[in-house]
This record gives sequence, C-alpha cells and structure tokens, in this order.
Amino acid sequence: MTVTELVSYEDALATYDPVMGLEVHVELGTETKMFCGCSTALGADANSQTCPTCLGMPGSLPVVNAVGVESAVKIGLALNCSIAEWCRFARKNYFYPDMPKNFQTSQYDEPIAFDGYLDVQLEDGEVFRVEIERAHMEEDTGKSTHVGGATGRIHGASHSLLDYNRAGIPLIEIVTKPIQGAGERAPEVAKAYVAELRELIKALGVSEARMEMGQMRCDVNLSLRPKGTEKFGTRSETKNVNSLRSVERAARFEVQRHAAVLSSGGTIVQETRHFHEEDGSTTPGRIKEEAEDYRYFPEPDLVPVAPSREWVEELRRGLPELPRVRRNRLREDWGVSEHDMQSILNAGAVDLIVATIEAGADSAAARKWWMGELARRANEDGVDLAALPITPAQVARVAALVAEGSLNDKLARQTIEGVLAGEGDPDTVVDKRGLKVVSDEGALGKAVDEAIESNAAIADKIRGGKVAAAGALVGAVMKATRGQADAARVRELILEKLGVEG
Repeated sequence: MTVTELVSYEDALATYDPVMGLEVHVELGTETKMFCGCSTALGADANSQTCPTCLGMPGSLPVVNAVGVESAVKIGLALNCSIAEWCRFARKNYFYPDMPKNFQTSQYDEPIAFDGYLDVQLEDGEVFRVEIERAHMEEDTGKSTHVGGATGRIHGASHSLLDYNRAGIPLIEIVTKPIQGAGERAPEVAKAYVAELRELIKALGVSEARMEMGQMRCDVNLSLRPKGTEKFGTRSETKNVNSLRSVERAARFEVQRHAAVLSSGGTIVQETRHFHEEDGSTTPGRIKEEAEDYRYFPEPDLVPVAPSREWVEELRRGLPELPRVRRNRLREDWGVSEHDMQSILNAGAVDLIVATIEAGADSAAARKWWMGELARRANEDGVDLAALPITPAQVARVAALVAEGSLNDKLARQTIEGVLAGEGDPDTVVDKRGLKVVSDEGALGKAVDEAIESNAAIADKIRGGKVAAAGALVGAVMKATRGQADAARVRELILEKLGVEG
C-alpha cells in the first residue's frame, strides 16, 4: 500500500475520531532581529543583513529585542493566557543547516504565555473554543535554496545556497492543546482557528500576518483514535502550511490517509509531512523527534525575562478591540444577520467595507458593491477581494455617484469595470466612457414620446389601467438611451404623458 491511498472522509469519521494540535509561527514586524540589531527589511541582497551574533560567531553575545517581548505579552493577553512573572530562553539543539550556530534560541518549559483559549466561529455560527497550551518567543532560521533538482527540494539537488538574512527574525510560536470533539468538522475548526488568529495578530499590530509571504505559517498535527477510546493515536505533523484553505485541506487529507493506513492494519509513522498545494496531498519528510531529542538546556548568555505586573496590566489596558468583539459591534451597527456577517467575513470584506464607509459611503451601499459586483469579479479572477485593483475610496465614490443620481446601477457596474481595467478613478472612467445618467428632461421626454409612438398597443393597455405594462416602455427608453436614463423618472414621465396615476 502507498501513502497516497485514502479512504473516503465519511468512512474515516465513521470509525475514528480526529485529534488535532496546531502550531502557528508568527513572524513579528520588528525593525531588528530577536537577539541582535540587524535589519529585518525584506528584499535585501543575500547575507547582507547579518552580524557576528546572528551568524553564530564565537564570542558574540545576544541581547533580547524589547519590542519582541512586548509583542509576545500582547499576543498572550489577547489569547486569554497567563503571563509568566519569570521565564527563560533555552537552546534547542538540532542539525540546522540554515542556522549557523546550529541551535535555535527558543523557550522550552518556561514560556512567556500559557493556558489560554481562543473562541472561533464556524460558518454556520457555531462557536468552538480552542484551548492554548503556550505562546513562546524564538527566532527564525535562514533560507535554503536547493539548486539543480526538479522539485526545489534537497533530494536530487546538486548544491544548496544559504541566505542568513532571515536567521534571527523574531517569531512567536502559538501551540494549542489537543483539539478534541470537533469530529467531522475538525478541518473546518482548524481553518477557522487560523483565520481568527490571523485577524487577532493583525488587530494587535505586531505582524502583518501575511501567510503567502511566510509571516504566518501553521504546522498541522493530526492523529486518529478508534471511536469510544481515550488514548491518542500516533500523530503526523504537516509543516509550514501557508494558507487558510491549505490548513483545511491538509487536515482532511491526513484524516483520510491515517484511516487508510489503520484500516489496513498498518502503523502510522510519527513524522513530518510536506503539503502539496497542487493536489492537497502530503508526503513524508523526516522522522519526528521527541522533546528530549533536542537536548534543551537554559540559554547561558541571556538573563531571564521578568515582566512586571504593572507593565503587563498597562499592556492589557492598551489592547485594541479584538476581532470577534469588533465584528459583533459592526454587525449591530450595520443591522445585518449573523449569517450575513459570516458571509462578509468569509469573503474577506470586513475591513474593505469599514474603509469604504470611512470614505463616505453608507453601510448598505458599501456592502452591496463589495459583496455583489466586486465579490463576483474576485471569484471570476480567482483572487482575494483585497487584491482587486480598486480602493475603498474609489468604491465610495461610485456609491456617491449613484446616490446623487449621476449613475444608475448598470452604469455604476460599467464604471467599476473601467476602474478595474486601469482606466483611472471613477470620475475619469465616467467621463471617458460617457456613462452619466441622461437627466435632461427634454431629451428624456423625447425618448418617452418615441417609445409611446412605437408601442401604441402597449400604451393603450396602460391607458386602460394595466400600469404594470409600463415596464415594457421603460425598457424601450432605457435601450434607446443605452441604459443611461433614470428608470424611475422615465416611468413617471410615461404615466404622466398617458394620463395615468402611478
């Protein structure tokens, strides 16, 4: 049997219960590295942002980044964690080809934050509590580029290049307690947790948390146990998953793979796995070590970190409104249902709508355009809403042009199409394309007269009391004016000219 054999997801869940553990690494947005003064700016030449400390030179000494500690405390508080009054760094010893000192400065048995939780809302509104084991400080490794192979991995490569610019970048690792009881919704819970955590991190301002850039990545630990049993099964760890969709797909695939192995009488190997975006599968990495294999011991070159209670409480008071609280407030302000708010959240439109309202649109118009025309376009193009080449201010301007009567909905959609095509801001597109509503009463009156004359039978029906038939004449006028007439005013003129009460 190959590792790619699967059983159906439904069959897997009929026999086994999944247990998950999620480890999320967040790259902090500090200006300098965790233990030295080297810049963290992106895009520099390879190995140009290094020094004796982050290169592990003999005699060099680390110094803790104060902003990194502050960010760790903020994250811990936002996750409802206890904050340690005293904690230490440790050396995690392992063969790190992309860490020049060959150990990682991390935290082991004394993390700065521990015993917390994060409530996450699933798509149907159900709230699931994910308990947090710890959040601790550490440093990132460098970057290896394997050259000469077909896959970009070390197997088959002729040589490897190492860039140490990233070595020493501050990280916070957030580790959940075993997530049990999610059943068939385990992959959905994993996705929702990482999504909520990303929003929380962004709200705190400690990182941009852009998964596609590696600023936030998730390791998905998963095991299965037969239904009705308590003992955990052997786990696999799918490493460095870097999108919300992929977190869900990786968890689902591993449920199906584990079930196939166990149902055939096989044994799960405790190992790391690589996730493949193209088909949602995972493949083996390396045999997974236990904690004792890393030979942790206290870092002798760093003093313990002891946040004062006064400072911690000051940081707690300064925390921003957290995402779930904010969403509930916005939902009430906008007067939308929980289902509609969840749809807005799923579309990634919350901040875009807020920014559009701040630019002058009312909430109904902002929601209409982002969740309608723009969501449709993003779906067609296969991109996130935020990636569309239109700004909230431009959407607000389109809404304003509609509100003042300069555009109707059809013309507004054409205006948005022009902005997305790079033709300029909304006013420029309207001018270039000649999209303004025909508001000249004389021109409208003439178009209405022509429509009545050309459709005498319909006009007679309207005179006879069948007012609904006016829609056909409105359509004729709209066609004649290329959709640039105010439909409501056209209807009024038709009824006036035919002497019928509206």
